[in-house]
Amino acid sequence: MSAAENTQANAELHALLASWLSAVHACDAQAIAGHYSRDILAFDAVKQLQFRGVEAYTRHWAECLQMCTEHSFDMHQLSFEAAGDIAFGHYLCYCGGTDKDGVHNSAWARATLGLRREQGQWKIAHEHFSIPFDPATGQLLFDAKP
Repeated sequence: MSAAENTQANAELHALLASWLSAVHACDAQAIAGHYSRDILAFDAVKQLQFRGVEAYTRHWAECLQMCTEHSFDMHQLSFEAAGDIAFGHYLCYCGGTDKDGVHNSAWARATLGLRREQGQWKIAHEHFSIPFDPATGQLLFDAKP
């Protein structure tokens, strides 16, 4: 990939994630889903081990968005590497929300993305969110910071 192609791919990938983040902030599960490949394989930090296919993952997003009355999701240290029609990326996110009782919970999480260009557009083909844990206690580290 030439330097110009790499610059173009990085611009397209950053635009995709900016659009995805706008959909997350709007709490719009259908708009979020528009950024994924039909055959996405997602490993979320919430509910179940994996989600196969955009329909299953869209339902999961819709459920998650209903868990809170207010949402926060901030993306930090976004980085991509691309070669041809394949790319991977990663970032740290600070996410959380306010539940129906007014309690706000937020934590840092890690996100990794696998992307591919489909019919000229980048789509997220794999997404993995995780929260670190302490192996000595088995407790999630909700207070971990970058």
